[in-house]
Amino acid sequence: MTESTHLTGITTTGTPHLGNYAGAIRPAIAASQSGGCGRHFYFLADYHALIKCQDPQRVRQSVREVAAAWLALGLNTERAIFYRQSDIPEILELSWLLGCCAAKGLMNRAHAYKDAVQANAQRGEDPDFGISMGLFSYPVLMAADILLFRASEVPVGRDQIQHIEMARDIAGRFNHIYGDHLVLPQARIAAGAAVLPGLDGRKMSKSYNNSIPLFLPEKQLRKAINKIKTNLLEPGEPKDPADSPLFQIWQAFASPEQTQAMRAEFAAGIAWGEAKQRLFDLLNTQLTAPRARYQELLADPAQIESKLQQGAQRARAQAGPFMQQLRKAVGLCRVA
Repeated sequence: MTESTHLTGITTTGTPHLGNYAGAIRPAIAASQSGGCGRHFYFLADYHALIKCQDPQRVRQSVREVAAAWLALGLNTERAIFYRQSDIPEILELSWLLGCCAAKGLMNRAHAYKDAVQANAQRGEDPDFGISMGLFSYPVLMAADILLFRASEVPVGRDQIQHIEMARDIAGRFNHIYGDHLVLPQARIAAGAAVLPGLDGRKMSKSYNNSIPLFLPEKQLRKAINKIKTNLLEPGEPKDPADSPLFQIWQAFASPEQTQAMRAEFAAGIAWGEAKQRLFDLLNTQLTAPRARYQELLADPAQIESKLQQGAQRARAQAGPFMQQLRKAVGLCRVA
């Protein structure tokens, strides 16, 4: 049986929050630490970041912070290949080859592009006002990220399924023209992945300004937890765990035994202040060591860069020969 290949793209937009960690980072790191289950690639999507951010310093800083976060949280870079997207020039070369096969009509149906066009229409603007070719051709670059390393499985949220389907369409068209070279990937939606509520009860998100950053210092972490929305029930009054953002966050980080014990405390009417104190203690205990490691890495960027360059070397060792195969397939080879 062919070994499975898993590929995960990491958005480079500042440091992660608790929701990012519980929903995506923690399971990915656990996979990198396991002994089996195929090959794992993790890349920092800094080319993609340029679509929305034209601040060079912010782009560099975001990559540094996100890389430090993943390393501090325990990503095993001996088993997994961890690299920066822009360190792999073969990605852009494959993106061009794929772009020459991708139908414009397929790109027109991409959610991000359609949303931008709709927003322009609502403002009475030209449909393509302010829309860059980066945004329009984003699905092609994402397809190149995936197809270059012959990924068989791509863990994604439900909002990203379309991009995997588009990658399959583009790969199928390429294979139809040039022969069976590209693996058609499958989207993998993690069953039971945690979706945490934010401070206001809505899904935790930077865009809602309701998130709890993962590496807050102790005092700031305590203040953030104290801001979690609760109801007006007094101490001694039973509280419903299913209706409590505080309990849902607790459940994402506690053991089954701790979760059951807290459920009983809710039924007994635990005071909100006490519940928040216990959540702080739980989170702070788990995050103290990664927080210190994160700060250590940020203070010594050479450590981060060394890990990324090692990963890039390993990635290019696989990407280079495959691109030679694809060049030959499309006719871009030297004349003997």
